[in-house]
Amino acid sequence: MDYNSKQVEQKWQKFWSENKSFEPSDDQSKDKKYILSMFPYPSGRIHMGHVRNYCLGDAFARFFRKADFNVLHPIGWDSFGMPAENAAIKHKLHPKKWTYENIDYMKDELSALGLSFSETREFATSDELYTKWEQEFIIKMYEAGLLYRKSTTVNWCEPCHTVLANEQVEEGCCWRCDTPVEQKEMPGYYIGITKYAQELLDDLKSLEGEWPSQVLTMQENWIGRSEGLEFKFELSKDSKYKLDRHFTKYEVFTTRPDTIYGVSYSALAPEHPIVKYIVDNKLLPDNKIKAIKDMQKVSERDRATQDKEGVSLEIDVMHPLTGEKIPVWVANFVLASYGGGAVMAVPAHDQRDFEFATQYGLNIKQVINTPEGEMTNPTEAYTGEGELINSESFTGLKNTKAKKAIIYHFEQNSIGAKQVNFKLRDWGVSRQRYWGAPLPFVHCDDCGLVPEKSENLPIALPEDVEITGEGNPLDTHESWNKCACPKCGKPARRETDTLDTFVQSSWYFLRYATNPKKWNTEGISKADTDYWMDVDQYIGGIEHAILHLLYARFFTKVLNDLGYTNSREPFKRLLTQGMVLKDGAKMSKSKGNVVDPDLIVEKYGADTARMFILFAAPPTKELEWNDSAVEGSFKFIKKFYERAENVTKAGVDTFKDIDHSSLDKVEKEARRKVYEALQKSNDVFNKTYAFNTLIASSMEAMNALQAQKNEAVWAEGYYILTNILEPVIPHACWDLANGLFGRENFDSSIEVKEEVFQLDSVLIAITINGKKRGEIEVAPSATKEEILVVAKENSGKWIDGKEIIKEIVVPNKLVNLVVKG
Repeated sequence: MDYNSKQVEQKWQKFWSENKSFEPSDDQSKDKKYILSMFPYPSGRIHMGHVRNYCLGDAFARFFRKADFNVLHPIGWDSFGMPAENAAIKHKLHPKKWTYENIDYMKDELSALGLSFSETREFATSDELYTKWEQEFIIKMYEAGLLYRKSTTVNWCEPCHTVLANEQVEEGCCWRCDTPVEQKEMPGYYIGITKYAQELLDDLKSLEGEWPSQVLTMQENWIGRSEGLEFKFELSKDSKYKLDRHFTKYEVFTTRPDTIYGVSYSALAPEHPIVKYIVDNKLLPDNKIKAIKDMQKVSERDRATQDKEGVSLEIDVMHPLTGEKIPVWVANFVLASYGGGAVMAVPAHDQRDFEFATQYGLNIKQVINTPEGEMTNPTEAYTGEGELINSESFTGLKNTKAKKAIIYHFEQNSIGAKQVNFKLRDWGVSRQRYWGAPLPFVHCDDCGLVPEKSENLPIALPEDVEITGEGNPLDTHESWNKCACPKCGKPARRETDTLDTFVQSSWYFLRYATNPKKWNTEGISKADTDYWMDVDQYIGGIEHAILHLLYARFFTKVLNDLGYTNSREPFKRLLTQGMVLKDGAKMSKSKGNVVDPDLIVEKYGADTARMFILFAAPPTKELEWNDSAVEGSFKFIKKFYERAENVTKAGVDTFKDIDHSSLDKVEKEARRKVYEALQKSNDVFNKTYAFNTLIASSMEAMNALQAQKNEAVWAEGYYILTNILEPVIPHACWDLANGLFGRENFDSSIEVKEEVFQLDSVLIAITINGKKRGEIEVAPSATKEEILVVAKENSGKWIDGKEIIKEIVVPNKLVNLVVKG
């Protein structure tokens, strides 16, 4: 029974592949489990984070497959995106060639781990067939009014003549040429996710207890529902200069209507239409115009980390209740993407407003009493609760009640209204780059924006391009972008923007759930998704807790509304695994702490890599790489495999008829440990995810088995442990099951036998004045009085001649005698 990991693993990987062992059945009458790990980007090589993610998913898939569920466990490739273009520039390779060569290499690496993926359902999101159906969905969204085109501000590098993603902007400069990045207004495509904001928020409740609470909180905060007051500020007629009539009013939204009387200035975002009008018409001195333009060049994300800056616009608005003049400023902390890009500032009761007012010497007016009374020389804003002051007829009201009263006053006088706002913004899905799914639209001088005809899909990327990093090659590819208008037939121009890669990862799970026999004729099969959806167990990194999961939830709801699926939420249960660290840091080439999974598999075998990654830490926690623990996992597998020589034919023939009452103490203990591991297995896969405790329990059971010699107990123990460990170390366990029991006879439906947990005796500690002084063995049914008698008989010198003043019995655990003298 010598353990040769390479020989065993090659044997069974070949068997699984030839026998298509992991393909789901078309029989939809069976109970199903859909197990899915987030699919990888084909970067070139797998890393230990991949190993952890896919070994976790594989353990679930193998467990439920053994439990006779129809299991769908697919794999694919999130293959569009910017890294392929970066590689094309660096290595002078075509993005497609680089991508598909990486897929082939990584597929071999994953295969070497013995992962039980369906081979027939594999695809890459850059496959033209996948693009075809995605373009159909996009057109349907456009026709339903969910997708639209508008101008927006983007990161622009003039020397490279290209739009940059936020990740390509390094300290305000282009990652390639180090030129300062500008903020430029360009047309782009948006999907109306905000129309689903309330439903996305409400449906989080259905995921409570099944998703990590921190993920639910992160999603809730990202959606960011807030109730408040919306009203308009009107420009003062005697401002320093006049504005066009279209710019004499603007809307603001506040969640603090109770502080309305404390407004001392209003602030606009640098991109606000009024600010742009003032700048374009040069209504301010040159130095102020330059300062505003400098603000406009900085992205909203970067402004969040900058010191507060502002410019007085030299105009006033009228307070909607008091008629007082309020100065208007442009401020870098105001975001155009939230609340219309305009705020009422109450520095006495908002820390951000306070800091800005202090910096620029603006008035600070208190309207809520602190517990100490009025603030004379405030050093910070007061944001707590209290009674209103300086608030006309509302003075004296608790501020919590004043919120409703003031909103009601605005509504009764038709000057404002209660409003629900969300931080969530519509999703910008267009990217000005080559390696992505082309947006399926045509620009016609006569017809405007026209969706492509369905019979012309997919609109595939031309392959005869050169990626230089300077502009989008689709813009200059005239044989591709010149086309006929689908509506009128006149010469037109094809859209050259491509889709954000988050779009591809927002519906791939529905594609997997569609039988591959239908892939040519259906993007998503409603009949198939009725059976397979929702995903029963989804596994992936916490870094995807917001955007990917939110977009996937949104897309599922939209595709439901468009008639493609009856599913409304995609993922029933979610496991977010922790990162793999080495020397206390995330593995990365720059830190020089990368561990190559290929080398671990080559030296120790796939089962060792799998066992270590599941044993070293609970899956939701960070895992610190440990070379000696890898060696330890290998030694356990070797021992487990080679001790199988103790399983005899006589033991195999008799283990299902063991008479537990006839066993000695050591044999009974071995059975108890084995069945404890079996219980742990059911809990881990259905509730706790604690694979590390399952493996530890199996190791304890193995040690207990080695302490006894009963052939039937050996055989039963191996039968159960081989079943338990198969999802973790499948190659060794398939080999053992086949050799010891015959694979065809390997029935995995093992019931926990309660008889093994009925102890003949229990061990109880004796403590005297809190210090352990011995142990006694008593029957589990022993009464308190019986336990005390035996305890005193075994306490000897510790109680002789002393007065016992207190007797404490903790059932099945300890006896504590408190003595004096």
